[in-house]
Amino acid sequence: MKFVVSSTELLSHLQAISRVINNKNTVPILDNFLFDLKDHKLVLTASDLEVTMITSMDLENTEGEGIIALPSKILLETLKKFPEQPLNFDIDMETMAVNIITEKGKFSVVGQSGEDFPELPEVDQDKASRLQVGVDLLQSGINKTLFATADDELRPVMNGILVEMSPDNLTFVASDSHKLVRYQRFDARTDFSASFILPKKPAGLLKNVLPKQEGDVVIEFDDRNSIFILPNYKMVCRLVEGNYPSYNAVIPQVSPNKVIIDRVEFFNTLGRVSLFSNQASNLVKLKIENNEMNVSAQDIDFSISAFERLSCQYEGDEMEIGFKSNFLVEILDNIDSGDVVMELSDPSRAGILLPFENSENEQELMLLMPMMINV
Repeated sequence: MKFVVSSTELLSHLQAISRVINNKNTVPILDNFLFDLKDHKLVLTASDLEVTMITSMDLENTEGEGIIALPSKILLETLKKFPEQPLNFDIDMETMAVNIITEKGKFSVVGQSGEDFPELPEVDQDKASRLQVGVDLLQSGINKTLFATADDELRPVMNGILVEMSPDNLTFVASDSHKLVRYQRFDARTDFSASFILPKKPAGLLKNVLPKQEGDVVIEFDDRNSIFILPNYKMVCRLVEGNYPSYNAVIPQVSPNKVIIDRVEFFNTLGRVSLFSNQASNLVKLKIENNEMNVSAQDIDFSISAFERLSCQYEGDEMEIGFKSNFLVEILDNIDSGDVVMELSDPSRAGILLPFENSENEQELMLLMPMMINV
């Protein structure tokens, strides 16, 4: 089996799928990329059993066909060192010897039988649901929610993004029980109601490749697996099994106190003041009254403290509420609007943060649980 391929193009495709491969695999062949050459098309696959990612390249100069697993680490590191040039792969399918021939030299490795590579999981077509969404829409849904997913071994359902489909909208939800994000799109609807929980790792892989794609993504899923078919990639992943908590129940329906504040100014103030908070708690206090917000923090152990005043629009009673500063900063960093709206009910109940301006087809809500203020 022989083929000629561009060094930089091959590296680009392999780097995109290499994020699937774990540092320590229980099955040794998963340390390899699977190369499958057929009809002038080279299909490249990487897998960790839970997630499999596939990409393909159309090649002009090929001879024969076959399937072989090649070591990922040495292949990636070697390709990074090459300038752009054609590489000639000469593979003996009996001995699995692989010669990569360049204009100035030859690099030899030994592959493994591609037949030993795990088979791709399939979606049960009798139970499957299918939808098609724009690349930009899926990218926005993942970008807005991924940061809020948990790392909770006891509650694996919290370690992913809930994707809900309905005739009204498409909803993405993530929560780590301290913060919650709900992102809704009204320009994507289905004629059925269904949902699945996309684990954090495949969500991160999609976040990485989606910016390079254009067009639509086809999503197929059953109760165990999902398939994402992109223009240049295909990803198959095991879904998180279980029921996602009833997230709407924790969103306050009435919040009488409302703040409108410049997001960037608030973000920068928090960045400065939070440096003076206790390192264990990261507590910052917000005291709001008379169209003014006082942001303060202190660490009694080191006798340091800081506060800054910010102008805002405020409707409601005088209030002092505490939040974990790094969570609040993270939320503000993931809102695109110039101004942000904070809706508060009392110091012991969750605060809601909303962008002041939403586009007509989307609605974004972020919720943050408060911290106890020691008076």
